[in-house]
Amino acid sequence: MVPTVPAFGGVPAGPEILILLLILALFGAPVIVIVAVVLFLRSRPDGDESAAVGGDADSDVDPAAAAYSAADPDAHSTADIDADVAANAERIAELEAEVDRLREEVDDQESD
Repeated sequence: MVPTVPAFGGVPAGPEILILLLILALFGAPVIVIVAVVLFLRSRPDGDESAAVGGDADSDVDPAAAAYSAADPDAHSTADIDADVAANAERIAELEAEVDRLREEVDDQESD
């Protein structure tokens, strides 16, 4: 049996408008979400993130020494700890230099 009231009765081009709205919803919503995520990630401030991960930038406790003492205080001598701390500090300095070099490279590419 055919319904007596047609769908979208009285609305000119009603089904076409519905199809256009569905297309906009299917393709527009993901684009809006992606743009929002990109803008959110780009708007985050750069800087020291040690406080964000639970570290205290002003703390006098050496994390390497604290890790050794927490694991087994008799297992390592202070010379071993000092050597590991020095190696870690050297590696951190290398990584910071690499980050600075990459930032300059990105800045040069953005200025072109």
